[in-house]
Amino acid sequence: MRISDTITRRLATLALVAVVLFTGMTAFAAGRAETPATGEQNLVILINSDIVSLDPHGSNDSPSSNVRSQIFDTLVVFDSDMNLQPGLATAWEPVGDATWEFTLRQGVSFHDGTPFTAEAVAASLNRVTDPDFGSQRFFLFQMISGVEVIDDYTVQVTTEFPFTPLLAHLAHDAAGIISPAAVEAAGFDEVEPVGTGPFVLRNWDPGNEVVIERNPNYWGPAPTSNTVTYRVIPEESTRLALVERGDAHIAEILQPASMGRVEASQGMNLRLFDTLSLNYIGFNVEQAPFDDPRVRRAVSQAINVQTMIDGIVEGAGVRAIGPISEAVVGFHPTLEGLSYDPDAARALLAEAGHANGFSTTLWTNDNPTRVAIAEIVQNNLADVGIDVSIEVLEWGAYLSQTAEGLHDMFILGWVTVTGDADYGMYALLHSSNVGAAGNRAFFANSRVDELLDLGRRETNPERRLALYHEVQEILVQEAPMLNLYHPKWMVAVGRGVENYDHHPDNTMLIRNVVVNR
Repeated sequence: MRISDTITRRLATLALVAVVLFTGMTAFAAGRAETPATGEQNLVILINSDIVSLDPHGSNDSPSSNVRSQIFDTLVVFDSDMNLQPGLATAWEPVGDATWEFTLRQGVSFHDGTPFTAEAVAASLNRVTDPDFGSQRFFLFQMISGVEVIDDYTVQVTTEFPFTPLLAHLAHDAAGIISPAAVEAAGFDEVEPVGTGPFVLRNWDPGNEVVIERNPNYWGPAPTSNTVTYRVIPEESTRLALVERGDAHIAEILQPASMGRVEASQGMNLRLFDTLSLNYIGFNVEQAPFDDPRVRRAVSQAINVQTMIDGIVEGAGVRAIGPISEAVVGFHPTLEGLSYDPDAARALLAEAGHANGFSTTLWTNDNPTRVAIAEIVQNNLADVGIDVSIEVLEWGAYLSQTAEGLHDMFILGWVTVTGDADYGMYALLHSSNVGAAGNRAFFANSRVDELLDLGRRETNPERRLALYHEVQEILVQEAPMLNLYHPKWMVAVGRGVENYDHHPDNTMLIRNVVVNR
């Protein structure tokens, strides 16, 4: 199916808020096992960065989300084509302009033995939407004005206004339903990871590994692995060596240069997956000289992004013009971005009073590809008189310090998990989300805020697209971030490892992986 066809179908579904009704167990979450569990299979996955939080209302990072998605279930889920499917809800329908009613799955229990009911849905959603809590993921659900328990297996969710992408937001792992007992015990502290998902937390050794084990009472088909270990191995060559010799089964690939090694290996296979991701460089617009959009545009035009894609990414990515890709509802197909033009960059710098350049810092985490990108940026900006110092931070410190606004420039990624422009831009660019929620550029523009707010409410597809197109046009001139590329996800899979898949939202689909070695 063409991407344009998928967008058209999803836009009609989400933007018009059509009635969506599913019943029974005819479809399960993407990646859920379709074969019974066999033996004592212990799957080992090697990751580059440690997780930050196992609380669904905690950090908004991909490593944590990957593990949490195995522990917690959501009311609805996206399949691999980004179509909504039943999760803990078997049916849903609008019962008013701004209210959806969900029929819940019966016979489900949390890992602590507590029955899953509507009260659990209310407890979880009320926690993440409590402004006193200050969840990093509050922006996803801040429009929810009420959660009403109708009976044990019926719940209604009401929003302040007709919020078009509500169902998509409820498919996000931040909407994972937590045991009410765990919610009550935690309050606003880190919650114990007690969900209804196919895996239960066995052990988390920060900086080393997270081990989850099969939930023997899972409501759906059992996963094929008895345990799954996510082991933190920052060195890519070590990750690949461990998979190649059979000591691990799956490994993240962060350096495109590693693709050739994997393809040539007799012990592993290369898998590439399309994603909803963006890699970008952000500017702290509250720090001089990046408080001047001319400087931000100058830096953007001084950086040769195509060199990165050709030389570092090695083709495993598509040049990004705006912040969202063509697979996301709201994509601007005719947007003209800032071109690579060092002479124009020098002219803008002179106009802004920096004819002799300036000194600044560029932060990145220890992702080798990002470090290589930083070096290209350093060289490119030296050509226009800007002296850049590169600082490499540990992942947790990187997230916390960019959230505090202690940086000048930074390199980061974002995944538009919901496949909708609201998530792709509201968190990154709305002034209400500065800091940990996503807007690490500390960007504030009243017209952008207005358009993003209107986009959440607009149900007419054409008018909604026009709103998001205008946002992207403003961003070209304001340049709070330089959109680099939409990457493909690269994974090394050991020989004999079957049924691994990867969701466009960057979730590893491991529930029905089979290891034949």
